[in-house]
Amino acid sequence: MNGLSDVRLTLRSQELAAGQENGAREAVMRNAPSGLNRWGLFWHRLHTRKALLELTPEQLKDIGLSRAQAREEGLKPFWRI
Repeated sequence: MNGLSDVRLTLRSQELAAGQENGAREAVMRNAPSGLNRWGLFWHRLHTRKALLELTPEQLKDIGLSRAQAREEGLKPFWRI
């Protein structure tokens, strides 16, 4: 393999990684109510994350999360995805 091929492979892997990040952002936006602006999305995240911290063990089991996972997500700042 020559150097040019290595560069192409590196660039392609970076493109794929960027595409996965964009896909994650799009998935997050699909889960939020439609019509929200940036501040509305932040407000939605703040309240849903607080609610996640208040779920009972049975409710967490229903949605397939452990207490540690719920705590990790619930304690994220509202501006983080």
